[in-house]
Amino acid sequence: MATTAPRPMSAEEKKVIFASSLGTVFEWYDFYLYGSLAAIIAKQFFSGLDEGSAFIFALLAFAAGFIVRPFGAIFFGRLGDMIGRKYTFLVTILIMGLSTFIVGILPNYASIGAAAPVILIALRLLQGLALGGEYGGAATYVAEHAPAGKRGAYTSWIQTTATLGLFLSLMVILGTRTAIGEEAFSDWGWRVPFIVSILLLAVSVYIRLSMNESPAFVKMKAEGKTSKAPLTESFGQWKNLKIVILALVGLTAGQAVVWYSGQFYALFFLTQALKVDGATANIMVAVSLIIGTPFFIVFGSWSDKIGRKPIILAGCFLAAVTYFPVFQALTKAANPDLYAAQANAKVVVTADPGECSFQFNPTGTKKFTSSCDIAKQRLAGASVSYINEVAAPGTAATIKVGETLVIVKNSAEDIAAAKAKAEEKLAALSAAEPKDAKAIEAATKSVKDLSGEKTANGALLGANLSAALKAAGYPAKADMAKFDKTMVIIILTYLVILVTMVYGPIAAMLVEMFPTRIRYTSMSLPYHIGNGWFGGLLPTTAFAIVAQTGDMYNGLWYPIIIAGATVVIGGLFIKETKDVDIYAND
Repeated sequence: MATTAPRPMSAEEKKVIFASSLGTVFEWYDFYLYGSLAAIIAKQFFSGLDEGSAFIFALLAFAAGFIVRPFGAIFFGRLGDMIGRKYTFLVTILIMGLSTFIVGILPNYASIGAAAPVILIALRLLQGLALGGEYGGAATYVAEHAPAGKRGAYTSWIQTTATLGLFLSLMVILGTRTAIGEEAFSDWGWRVPFIVSILLLAVSVYIRLSMNESPAFVKMKAEGKTSKAPLTESFGQWKNLKIVILALVGLTAGQAVVWYSGQFYALFFLTQALKVDGATANIMVAVSLIIGTPFFIVFGSWSDKIGRKPIILAGCFLAAVTYFPVFQALTKAANPDLYAAQANAKVVVTADPGECSFQFNPTGTKKFTSSCDIAKQRLAGASVSYINEVAAPGTAATIKVGETLVIVKNSAEDIAAAKAKAEEKLAALSAAEPKDAKAIEAATKSVKDLSGEKTANGALLGANLSAALKAAGYPAKADMAKFDKTMVIIILTYLVILVTMVYGPIAAMLVEMFPTRIRYTSMSLPYHIGNGWFGGLLPTTAFAIVAQTGDMYNGLWYPIIIAGATVVIGGLFIKETKDVDIYAND
């Protein structure tokens, strides 16, 4: 197709594009705070559930913001194509900022009960709707200001905003944690990053008010060529709808899972699976983002020369073929004791499959009481990968750690013997001088735990399993003395560079796939279905797969399969777009 002649950008246009990108950084900051604090939010707002279900449900609340993004894309995309890009920007930033601030002052589950998670999810839905209208407008706005032959370079600045927003959120979280301490942060300090976002909202609104409307939209409006029904034109006409579908399955779905694997899943994997403390994990991810972020511009600019398609699909391909060895290397670098224990002392759960449930309990009403469920809950809580073996029907489950067999449901004689031993230890501690108050408190708790009919078996299982895991070398948390910071940063940076490959050129390519009159609407929907549904659901889906299968690496099958499918579909059916005339309205 024909291209418009290259033109230099004016100082005013550069200012407007900078303002657009900066405002979008703040909006992503608001959105990502929740993801970075998912573990703490699980305890604050879903404390009525067991630990595993609370974390998964917190991730679902995080994902809720992504699920509604396509609906925000449709609603705000229509407005953007009908009344303009600038005013749509202003509305989305106000919704996002106010929702984030309210999260910071929202009472927790202990204060107002079930109303707390309900309100939290409602606020996440509002944030998702706002973000659904944000990205398509920002990408369209910047692309329509950029000179021909430079769209990849200029829109890649918009692509940095998501990563910079994540980086800013991590820095504010880390600064607050450092200033007040981990205990205070978990109690009330987590609210500070949400509350201070009101200042970012004020700056963002000021920036949005100072922006000019897109010249392409102004020209189209002056000529009377704006769309009266952008939704019908985008999705009711096959010639446009088929491009929307191809953009989703051949570009944005793979791009999304690579993006969220490289940034969010990597962070969750460090803290949840590898038991690295939150502050250290945040620092490692932040350093990798600093190193990797310039590559958004590198790959965006490179796409102006060799095309968008080969760079995006190459990033998806590399992700699909390297994720398993890369995350295994991350385990070895971040928690070498866990890596060695997994290699030398396999954990095997032998159970009747009929007793094994899918352990996802978002409502907190289902009780997992079978020996199989109890075994898997204990191992999942300890972040221990295990192998499943089938037992005869009606057989109680057992856990084998290396060569040590742990009985899941103990006999009354075993419990009585354990209680007698705990009482003997308590008596000895109580008679000893000087008194060891902490040891006496722990021994007293052991006796109490072994006294109740319902808790006695769980206490004995917990003690026996903990002893077996410890003897086999399984660590309770990552040993920071053995933590290989350099290798962790190298691995995380590699994951971020894959993100920059798939994400740097995507805005320019999506803009170039659709005509100006329906561009905001048409490009927003596949982007937000891809990133909102395929990407946003990645942490929840991956951890549910891990919980069900027992292998902490199995969650990677989700991004690997989707990225691989994108490589095939995009390679066969997507056309290169770098030389398209974006002012055409055919």
